[in-house]
Amino acid sequence: MSVELGPALLFCPADRPERFAKAQERADAVILDLEDAVLPEAKADARKNIAAADLDPARVIVRVNSPATSHFADDLEALARSPFRTVMVAKTESAESLDVFGSAYSVLALCETARGIHAAPEIAAHPSVAGLMWGAEDLVASLGGTSSRTAEGGYRDIARYARSRVLLEAGAYGKAAIDAVHVDIGDTEGLEREARDAAASGFRATACIHPSQVEVIRAAYAPEPETVAWARGVLAAAAQERGVFRFEGRMVDEPVLRHARAVVARVG
Repeated sequence: MSVELGPALLFCPADRPERFAKAQERADAVILDLEDAVLPEAKADARKNIAAADLDPARVIVRVNSPATSHFADDLEALARSPFRTVMVAKTESAESLDVFGSAYSVLALCETARGIHAAPEIAAHPSVAGLMWGAEDLVASLGGTSSRTAEGGYRDIARYARSRVLLEAGAYGKAAIDAVHVDIGDTEGLEREARDAAASGFRATACIHPSQVEVIRAAYAPEPETVAWARGVLAAAAQERGVFRFEGRMVDEPVLRHARAVVARVG
C-alpha cells in the first residue's frame, strides 16, 4: 500500500518508538527515519521498532540509509518484516540502485547530493519511483560548501537550482515532488513563505522536522477562499464554453483551467 501524500510529512527518529503514534496523529504522514536521525549504535534497535510498529501503513514512510552504505541491506530486511511499503531512499544517486525494490514498494527518492541531482531525470523515470524529494544541506556538503543559505536566510543559487530540477524532473514523469525541510524551527515566517511557494510551484508536500511546523505547512498549502471561489467559478463557466473564453476580465485557456483544477484538488 502506497502513501497518499498530504501537505505535511513529519520526520520521526526510528529509535523513538514512543513518538510514533503522536507523530502520525499530528501529520498527514510520518517518516520513520533510520538514517541521519539515528546514531549508528542505535540503528539495530530502530529497525526492530520499525518491524514492530503498530501504525496505519497508508500514512507511514520509512526512510532507509543510502544504497551506498553498509546499513542499506539491514534496513531492507527490517522493512520487509514490517507492514510498510512506502520507502524513502536517502542520498539516491542512481536509478539502478533502486532496482532492488521492484514492484513491491513505492519509492520516494531523496536527491540530496550532486550525483543525485545530476541523475534526477533517470531516477524520476524509474518504475518503482512515486516521487522525488530534495535536500539542501547534504547537497551543499557534497559540493564542499558550508551553508545552503545566505546571511539573509534565502537559499543560495545552487540550492534553488536543485529544488527546481527535482520539481521539474518529477513533473516530467508524472511523479510527486516533495520540498525540503526548513531546519530553523523558530522561523515560522520563513517556513510559511517557502511552503506557499512550494504549493504554488507544484510541490505535492513539504517535509518537516517538528510537530509545530505541521499546521504552518497545511495552512500554506490550503488555497485562499477567494482563490477557491474563482477556480470553481471558472471551471463551471468552462462547461458552457468552447475553446478560449473570458472570465472576470481574464482570458481563459487550457493552462488556466489546469491551474483551477489544481486549486480545487487541494481542497478535496
